[in-house]
Amino acid sequence: MLIYAKQPIYYLINRYPQKIKTLYLAKELEKKEYSRLMKMGFEIKRIPNEAAVKMSKNANHQGFLAEVEEYSLHDYQTFLDKEFILVLAGLTDVGNIGALIRSAYALGVDAIVVTGVKKLNIEPILRTSTGALFDMPLALQHNIHDLLNDFKMSGFMSYGADMGGVDIRDTKIVKKRVLVLGNEGEGLSGRVVSKLDNIVSIKMSHDFDSLNVSVAGAILMDRMRYE
Repeated sequence: MLIYAKQPIYYLINRYPQKIKTLYLAKELEKKEYSRLMKMGFEIKRIPNEAAVKMSKNANHQGFLAEVEEYSLHDYQTFLDKEFILVLAGLTDVGNIGALIRSAYALGVDAIVVTGVKKLNIEPILRTSTGALFDMPLALQHNIHDLLNDFKMSGFMSYGADMGGVDIRDTKIVKKRVLVLGNEGEGLSGRVVSKLDNIVSIKMSHDFDSLNVSVAGAILMDRMRYE
């Protein structure tokens, strides 16, 4: 699996160097830093910028590319003993998914389940999460209804995000909780809403349609932290 750009690659260098197979450098580094990297245990190859552009398919690689271990998806049933789960219902934009993974890791979410899609494109999600995906257990489960039933039977309270919901600040948050975010265009389906225990929203200070799902998700995750 190939990733590129400085931030996600340095996340792995500093936390999981063993997951890097080959580091490709298309820029010069300070001698001290290059010497440090040479001692990390992975192969380093210098390549011309033209090769880096081709490998990254014309994306902004910032001079850093790396071949890394494949990411292994988890079984969501291993999450049933955790406390704070994020469920992404039908989200398709890898930028939003990556941003939500990054926020979830920062805000104390224990695991994430993606539902409503058949396949995940892990490489761009890993890049947009800036490497945080390697610290966040992620599962793929197509049928959200089975998922919600299993979490409910395991003692979780579910909270779905919708503009017509109760202000999150006025909602009691329990310790075993699931936050469900709908897709970018249509939000949560009526069938999913009917299975949830609570429908919550973010009260706006001004008349405004809605927030991007990754921004709204981060706000809700922060307000659902259990101290």
